[in-house]
Amino acid sequence: METVIKALAENKISDVISFTPKKLLTVKYNGKELNINDTLTPTIVQNKPQVSWDAKNDELYTLILDDPDAPTRSDPKFGQWKHWLVTNIKGNDISTGQELAKYIGSGPPPKTGLHRYIFILCKQPGTQNIEFKGEHILPLSGELRNNWNAETFIKKWNLEPEAINFYQAEYDDYVPQLYAKLGETQDKPVEIK
Repeated sequence: METVIKALAENKISDVISFTPKKLLTVKYNGKELNINDTLTPTIVQNKPQVSWDAKNDELYTLILDDPDAPTRSDPKFGQWKHWLVTNIKGNDISTGQELAKYIGSGPPPKTGLHRYIFILCKQPGTQNIEFKGEHILPLSGELRNNWNAETFIKKWNLEPEAINFYQAEYDDYVPQLYAKLGETQDKPVEIK
């Protein structure tokens, strides 16, 4: 964990989260395991990754993917940007969870440098699903994703951060395709009541 903590400090992840993680979260894109602080491309991360961790079947988890550098690391006026949010995950089977924000891969604008993409796994209190009333279910669109705060969400719902991983990415030729896809959706966010 010493290497993980050093990488987090060197990349100022404390800008996003103030906790010290207990574990490194296992994340794989296209079957290749992510090493903390890898530099990946939007092309590589366009599809949902495989994410795994040690868990008991009766435990519930929330998984967050966050970009704190929107539009740039030096001027994050739109960050944090919520890329993926899955709640009420039973054990370590993401397919059992409720996707509050559909997965959107990295899409940093041109000439904005490297962005940090941070995975945070949190254990939920108790063994009953949380209803997350007042939150929104977000479709594959950019609506209601900017100026979000992962740590505020974690504290609001009494989640316990367990594991972390992150990578960096900057613009590549896939990004315009991603933007086009986001612009095509007619779905709107739905508030949980």
